Amino acid sequence: MSGTNTTHRSSSISSSAGESSTQHLAEIVVTAAQSNQKSSIIVQLRISNMQLHGRDDDIKLLRGKLRELAKKKDIDAAEENNKYEGINSNLILVSGLGNDASKIGCTFTSGKFDAKLRSPLSAFSDAMTNLARYITVEHEKKRKSLSGGLPIATLIRDQIQNEFDDYDVEQLRRVLPGCAELLGARRSSLFGPSSEAEAAVPHRSASVSKLDSLKRHSGKESISRWSDIATLELLKSIVLDREIPSLLIVGAYREDEVPDHHPPAYHIRDMEQMNVSISQIKVGNLGVDNVIPLVAEALGMDDNDNKVKSLAETIHKKTQGNPFFVLTFLRSLYDEQLLQYNFGAMKWTWDDDAVNSKIVTDNVASVLVKKMNRLKEETQSMLMVASCLGATFRLSAVMEVMKNISRAEMRSSIRFALGTMTTAGSSSTSLLATIDNSISSSDRDSSAYASSVKEFEEEGLCEVGSEECRFVHDQIQSAAFELICPDQRDSFRGRIGSILLQSLSPQELEASLFEVVGLMNCTASNITEEERDELAKMNLKAGIKASQHAAFDTAKVYFKAGREALGSRGWEGDHSTMLDICSDWANACYITGDFDKMDELIDEVLSRDIDTKEKYRVSDIKVNSLLIRGKVNESIDAALDFRRQLGLSTVKKKPASKFAIMKECIRVVWLLKNKTAEDIANLPELDDERLEMGQRMNTHLSTCVYQVEPTMLPLIIFQGATTALKHGLSPSSSPTFAGLGMLFCGPLCKPQHAHKMAKAAELILAKSGTRSSVAHTNTIFLTHTYCHHWISPIQDSIAPLLEGYQVGLEIGDTDRACFCLVVRSYRIYFMGEKNEVIL
Repeated sequence: MSGTNTTHRSSSISSSAGESSTQHLAEIVVTAAQSNQKSSIIVQLRISNMQLHGRDDDIKLLRGKLRELAKKKDIDAAEENNKYEGINSNLILVSGLGNDASKIGCTFTSGKFDAKLRSPLSAFSDAMTNLARYITVEHEKKRKSLSGGLPIATLIRDQIQNEFDDYDVEQLRRVLPGCAELLGARRSSLFGPSSEAEAAVPHRSASVSKLDSLKRHSGKESISRWSDIATLELLKSIVLDREIPSLLIVGAYREDEVPDHHPPAYHIRDMEQMNVSISQIKVGNLGVDNVIPLVAEALGMDDNDNKVKSLAETIHKKTQGNPFFVLTFLRSLYDEQLLQYNFGAMKWTWDDDAVNSKIVTDNVASVLVKKMNRLKEETQSMLMVASCLGATFRLSAVMEVMKNISRAEMRSSIRFALGTMTTAGSSSTSLLATIDNSISSSDRDSSAYASSVKEFEEEGLCEVGSEECRFVHDQIQSAAFELICPDQRDSFRGRIGSILLQSLSPQELEASLFEVVGLMNCTASNITEEERDELAKMNLKAGIKASQHAAFDTAKVYFKAGREALGSRGWEGDHSTMLDICSDWANACYITGDFDKMDELIDEVLSRDIDTKEKYRVSDIKVNSLLIRGKVNESIDAALDFRRQLGLSTVKKKPASKFAIMKECIRVVWLLKNKTAEDIANLPELDDERLEMGQRMNTHLSTCVYQVEPTMLPLIIFQGATTALKHGLSPSSSPTFAGLGMLFCGPLCKPQHAHKMAKAAELILAKSGTRSSVAHTNTIFLTHTYCHHWISPIQDSIAPLLEGYQVGLEIGDTDRACFCLVVRSYRIYFMGEKNEVIL
């Protein structure tokens, strides 16, 4: 009889305590004797796929929210939000939502933030990957389709390609690598970023997204056990977006890990102040009345049995009713043979005095470590590796590490942990004697680990999928990590990172970049100079990726690690990497309001004897940071000074004469000649990096010189237009020609010319791929505030100004967003519309 059949049959016994078939019992005993196994292996506790006890009210509330969602056709997403505090919240979510969602035509997806890995947006990415898998796989299995037989995945992919531009799709592809099939193939564009072109862009600036709210987190590590800042901001944006219908968002966290000053608490209060209705459910410990049926179900016994009640009351006293602690304690009784199955009585038996004498501490990890010490040595080794890879890990990655790590390395990593936690039935001596045979070697294939995978699944430690596995609880992951010798943990994790770096494909490495770099950073102090250079580059890459995800606090951690890896020899050794790290780190500090560190990094770069063009990125950050700190004059001086360092003609910081203004105006008019808006938009692309940097500085100057010296503004706009007409277009050209239109319709009184310049600016914007940028909001504001209304009805500007407002909020350009909204409100007033339609 196979082991599988034996286990299955024993399960029948545990669930049917009243059955006393002599033949059945004899067959089990004979089987146990033949396989030389303990009876505890035949009859096991029923602690998987259990009912949820004591959570009826919580599940009822969730299902009520789900029914409300199904009834509403145009539901307001901001009104349907719940937050969970406490334990077993994930199980409640699955029971309350996951099991019923499909019955009413909804789809349930979930993701968990991994506290041990600095991976921004990991929970959201995990949830979206699961949703994409459901769409592309499950619907194909069920052969569901819409609109003339087209699969849903195809319809979604087509809609994404139609509604999002190339830049947005590329950003989605980076943040959600698991959704690549729904995002479609990459497309090229005139100014669209590519992996090659992006490295040559002189400044990877990021928008100042809600700078004021981020300042309060400056100088602190904003990744917590609950979530990261990027995920919180994204969820907040989704909740506040009233155009998203039929969406129920539920967040779960532990109350003791999210105090009032914590980022999640900030965001919850902010949303409540914005009239977002949030239902709060506190999931506490179970009462003794709920622990009794929980223990009874695990034992397959009647919850009215007085002995079961007595055991449950004892367990409740020792665990305070924490469900995970209850089951862990119950399983530890079973593992230590304090809980045994009596074949004569056909039920579980135990000694009340022995159970009462067993001590349970708050550190449930110690109980779990002892449990893991009773597993096979190879299973323990795999759990050690898996604990370093995160709460969710790929089996293929674990096996790859096991095949490549040497016996000596594994021995040195586990000797202390197992040697000091020896329990009955296992010893460090026997383990070390057999380790050479049990620990993996390079000539073993994946099938050799199947029994170990099966073991930690049967023991309730991990949920095993076809490729991915997940620790059932973060306490289990922590316990698996405790198996590693404390003084070897950094080297062990670093070795795992090195193996993954060498074995993963470029695509797999990109998807696991944060995890791999985090592991490699553990051994940064014990590697060669060549390895330090490589580690610095990897941290730079991880920091840039985190910045692209808007996780700037996380990015700063990677940039700091890269800077430390290069050490004092950075500028003399790997000059290019050092420059990129300092520049991108300064940008991340600027975004998060950490101005002291930003100034330190900027000064470090500017003090170096390097090419002026290499100083552009930090100079641009300096110019913008001075402006938002209210130092307008200093900001203008810094921009003008940098243009001079580039060797470009620069407007002097003094009042401009009418003669100088008219002279430059005539020059621009002559260059325009009979050019149409289409002719201007079809000018060649600017290919001089020095001129492009100068154009960007002029764009900055055009936004602030009016506050200091208004007569400088026309000269700066004419200078930018002259450069574009002579040398070609850049992403900075659209607001330049919009500003030119503003001058034509104002002081020069040529509304037809103004309309043509505004149209040219919009055509350049459409071709340049600069949508969702400051150039986008600036162009909309200038063209629809100063130009179009002279020729077109003001009704035509209502929708574009709203778009400018929305884009400004999305990218953090709140100044121009508010300008667009103010102008829109004036237009609506003059149209005689009600104020309610402003938004």
